Amino acid sequence: MNYWLVKSEPGTYSWDDFTALGRDHWDGVRNYQARNNMKAMKVSDKVLFYHSVKDKEVVGIAEVVKEFYQDPTTEDTRWVVVDLAPVEKLPKTVTLEQIKADERLTDIALVKQSRLSVMPLKKEEFDIILGLAYDDETK
Repeated sequence: MNYWLVKSEPGTYSWDDFTALGRDHWDGVRNYQARNNMKAMKVSDKVLFYHSVKDKEVVGIAEVVKEFYQDPTTEDTRWVVVDLAPVEKLPKTVTLEQIKADERLTDIALVKQSRLSVMPLKKEEFDIILGLAYDDETK
């Protein structure tokens, strides 16, 4: 299993928008590295949902339910989407400030490549962030 983080501006597409749909394709990615990350996603991979720009916080957990296919929002075959489904809203959001302050997360892509919208996480990084959300790093 792989672990990922996807970013969305809550004013454009929020966790609440996502959960209201119950399942949705992750579209509009126009960065090659983010696209390649989506191509590497596999069904059942876990995904952290991050509100960018204003809030800057991890708000929920999603899961990949369909692997990459042509982005239906464009005819350009270079771009793909994956389907995600919400798993759960985190009991406590984890802010970018908390992530940057945690020595164990200094190499996380969210800090090193802050503009990237789809990024891989190591299992340990995923677990640390969940630990911060649950106030218990054994989650």
